[in-house]
Amino acid sequence: QLQLVESGGGLVQPGGSLRLSCAASGDTLDYYAIGWFRQAPGKEREGVSCISDSGDDTIYADSVKGRFTISRDSAKNTVSLQMNSLEPEDTAVYYCAATILSYGTLSENEFDYWGQGTRVTVSS
Repeated sequence: QLQLVESGGGLVQPGGSLRLSCAASGDTLDYYAIGWFRQAPGKEREGVSCISDSGDDTIYADSVKGRFTISRDSAKNTVSLQMNSLEPEDTAVYYCAATILSYGTLSENEFDYWGQGTRVTVSS
């Protein structure tokens, strides 16, 4: 059974950067497309980014394009989300999720496995 654990969240000032990591156990992430989602206080969860199982295709929400970069490291069995130029609107709990689909998608209904989340707070 695939298990996912996020790390790297924290408090950062506007304009700062954070790198989130999604570590897997129980299976190799190479078999899954991996997505990052976030849920801000009082809002519904939304898709942020996704990377295909091969790593060749990536998807980004319009709100993070040009600021966030998703990548995968097969040797470490992890997927990372580099977040730059952070804004207060990026404050949320960030979740990584895995889908057996090979291609990237931001439709959370397609994802079968979820981590517990890591909190990101962007504030001065």
